[in-house]
Amino acid sequence: MAKKGQKRKGKKSAAPEPVTSAPAIPAHLRPRRAHVYDLDRQADSVALSVLRAAAPGLQYLSTRYPRQWVRKDVIAGVAVAAYMVPQVLAYSAIVNVPPVAGLWSALAAIVAYAVMGASRVLSAGPESTIALMAGAAIAPLAGGNPDRALALSAALCLIVAGWCLIARVFRAGIVVELLSQPLLVGYLAGGAVLMIVGQLGKVTGTKVGGESIVDQVASFLSVVGLTKPLTLAVAAATLALILIVRRLRPSLPAPLIAVALTTAASAVLGLHAQGVAIVGAVPSGLPMPALPNVSMDDVQALVLAGLGVAVVGYSDNMLIARGFPAPLEAGETKADVRVDPQSELVAMAGVQAAIGFFSGYPASSSGSRTALAIASGARSQVYSLAAGVCILAVLFFAGPLVSALPQAALGAVVFYAAGKLISPAEFRRLWNFRRREFVLAIVTMLGTVIIGILAGVVLAIAISLLEMTHRLARPHEGVLGRVPGLPGMHDVADYPKAKTIPGCVFYRYDAPLFFANIGDLRERVENVVTQENAAFPDTPVRWFILNVEANVEVDVTAADGLRELAQELAARGVELGLARVKLDLYEPLDRAGVIDVIGKDMLFATLPVAEKAYISWAIANTPIEEPESAAAPPGEAEHDEPALLPWERPDEDDETPAGDPTTAEPPVEPSMATGADDGQSADVVGDPDDVSEEAISRELQPGASR
Repeated sequence: MAKKGQKRKGKKSAAPEPVTSAPAIPAHLRPRRAHVYDLDRQADSVALSVLRAAAPGLQYLSTRYPRQWVRKDVIAGVAVAAYMVPQVLAYSAIVNVPPVAGLWSALAAIVAYAVMGASRVLSAGPESTIALMAGAAIAPLAGGNPDRALALSAALCLIVAGWCLIARVFRAGIVVELLSQPLLVGYLAGGAVLMIVGQLGKVTGTKVGGESIVDQVASFLSVVGLTKPLTLAVAAATLALILIVRRLRPSLPAPLIAVALTTAASAVLGLHAQGVAIVGAVPSGLPMPALPNVSMDDVQALVLAGLGVAVVGYSDNMLIARGFPAPLEAGETKADVRVDPQSELVAMAGVQAAIGFFSGYPASSSGSRTALAIASGARSQVYSLAAGVCILAVLFFAGPLVSALPQAALGAVVFYAAGKLISPAEFRRLWNFRRREFVLAIVTMLGTVIIGILAGVVLAIAISLLEMTHRLARPHEGVLGRVPGLPGMHDVADYPKAKTIPGCVFYRYDAPLFFANIGDLRERVENVVTQENAAFPDTPVRWFILNVEANVEVDVTAADGLRELAQELAARGVELGLARVKLDLYEPLDRAGVIDVIGKDMLFATLPVAEKAYISWAIANTPIEEPESAAAPPGEAEHDEPALLPWERPDEDDETPAGDPTTAEPPVEPSMATGADDGQSADVVGDPDDVSEEAISRELQPGASR
């Protein structure tokens, strides 16, 4: 061996490897000048983060608002202002405060919501129901003094704001999830009826009184013979003009055009002198922000009333925000414009606080004004700001221009807006989907109309909760089996050719287990076992496997009932097993002693594992024989076509060619839970000595004896 540093004799040095040139780097991968990264950027301050979270409207308008929407928003804002001004003046009389307070409330509300609100089209401001509640709360304390009533109404606004902030801290906005689509459809329809009835006196020139809708209708019927033809003609002409413009030129602001032309005609023709009621003089002035001058006793007396106003106002906001989603920008989805219930609580608190500081009365939002804004082309809260500018102009300059506006024309605009709230197509859709949904919508509508908005919404929510509880207390159930050509286990009711294993029932109960349904589960299990034993007396049930994948919750009553069920089945010679047991379910069952009764050996990770375990147990514990009753029914095909999934089967109105394989399975109405159980059977890890799943599948194929 050559020493280190000596040359080896007789060996030629290895030839150097040829140098290969590196491949050319494509232009788009060549090095470029490094970017100057802002690595020391400080996080936003807490104050800035809070401001962004509390003012989504301001953030949207300052960063994302498309400028091409300005024209449509301004036109819509003028239309809404033309309708809002006389409306809020009328609501001031309900609260018994000076008329100008209505304009102050409207201005503060729409500006505050434009900054803090999440809905782009919601019209915040005074609303009749809230005005009625506020008037009823402060009337006993005001003693008929308008100035005293003004201070109390402002204090009530601040109390409502406090309740909204408390609700936000406790995340009480979740209550809006109880406002389902049927409830929304019924609420809007009921609100439309209230709006129409409330305008009957204006469009007929009669005096209609009464607090409830029944009283108002009765009052109207008693004076309908005194209808003034000219007033009715003004209302009819205004409504007809709106409908004609909307039909011929949908892009034009029909309500604004109709109101402007009617006002001009009223001024030129002197309709007021001929008996047509007009808006009249509009007061002016704008107060400086200040705290209301009230005592602590006054505050304590208004606390409960403030809670009621907060509940109704928040319900109004969320129902209207969900009923009137904002128009979508390019690339947006409905999820992008969905209003967050929690942030809306903060927005409502800001609106009420702003009104309180400007000596107004409580407000929420208006479905009619929102519908009018959308009908006039509104795209964002810029229309509200435009309406605010119009209100300022009315307060300081333009009062005389509005004074000639006929009240009947406003009633016609309300009729038009109310018509936008009623959707016969939605009622038909609910009827076709499920009768219960339709009934819920009708009950909500009738409740809103007859007993009022608050009571109607509470009634509808109560019915929703009862209906939901009924679904959980009496849920869907299913016996599971194998289906030729489909992996996993399926509901045998969905597949007439499904097959089950003799002596073992796989059962699914699709609801969390709690006190209201554990008794029902026990009755259904007993019923299934009885039917199985009656159908196959030679192979009675020995194992009953409950698939608990859907039973994600259990209370102590249900746990006790499940333990008693296991004991009752054991007395009949049936072992109860649980498959697909999650940890969230296992732990409470273990603490309740259910696992001790069932036994850990009867807990299975998947249905195929339970299936193989039963086959192994049955082979070891029962004699091998072929019962005659288990033979294939006469005339059954030796080889069935693969079963079709429910959504692959032809509908009644589908045209199926002759010989189409889709005719192999008749259409079957699928249950709500038709998904396969444990389709991932290939991943099951079992004992090598257990019977294989392939063997089970072969045994369950058509032609195999049961």
